[in-house]
Amino acid sequence: MTGNPHRKFLVCGIAMTAVLVALPSVNAQTTAALSSTEKAPVDALISWLLREDAQLRGIPFSEVIFDATGKRVLVFNPKNETDGRVLKQISSVLDEVMAQLNAPDSVVQGIPRINEVSSHFEDLMRELLNKAPGLSCDFPKNAAGGTQRSGYPDLELIEQQSHRIYYLDPKLYAVGSRDSSFRTFYFEPKVATNKVREDAVHFIVGFEHEKPAPDRHWKFTRWDLVDLSHFQVKLKAEFQGSNRDMYRPEAIVATSAQKVE
Repeated sequence: MTGNPHRKFLVCGIAMTAVLVALPSVNAQTTAALSSTEKAPVDALISWLLREDAQLRGIPFSEVIFDATGKRVLVFNPKNETDGRVLKQISSVLDEVMAQLNAPDSVVQGIPRINEVSSHFEDLMRELLNKAPGLSCDFPKNAAGGTQRSGYPDLELIEQQSHRIYYLDPKLYAVGSRDSSFRTFYFEPKVATNKVREDAVHFIVGFEHEKPAPDRHWKFTRWDLVDLSHFQVKLKAEFQGSNRDMYRPEAIVATSAQKVE
């Protein structure tokens, strides 16, 4: 395979994951049946992840979206008539969102955890953008046609005259954490729950907040509209399991003599 090395490694990884999903579980008997020169799919995947770790950093997000969905991340151009007009409308809405949610009687005041505040930003942005002339905003449908709040992106904005689409994903972060290296964004490529179904401009909407005062009053201090057309991401390999996967009756070798009431 030739061309962009990032795309090569990304496509190979997606294809290998698809093979693992499609094939039955690779157990000891299956592994033993393979020749010494042929690796089980899971062994090949792990070897590939370890060998290509350096190549799985700095991957253009636009390529991830295209390879996972077939849709293009469009570059935002403020000099374009449509983009420029939409930018002014979004900016006005974001100013109003901050003003309303900073108000002492705002629904978010008194909420103890910032993670519980995020959905209120989504709801208010959707409401106000729908009131802006020539715009319509809603929660994007997934591939199955259902409305899904979780996962990227959170909102789909349509400029009705041009039918140009903008995906918006609000993020909240604390003052002083803009340079943090902790993970604050993720995109999980899945077929059934994919919400990127159109070529579109992709925006992160970052809202900065101060730590809450003793009276639990949240104060939001700024917003940033971030174009993701040049955003770069990295792949973190992670194998997961649930409690149901772990606590199988046949796997438990000992347990307490009696349940403590």
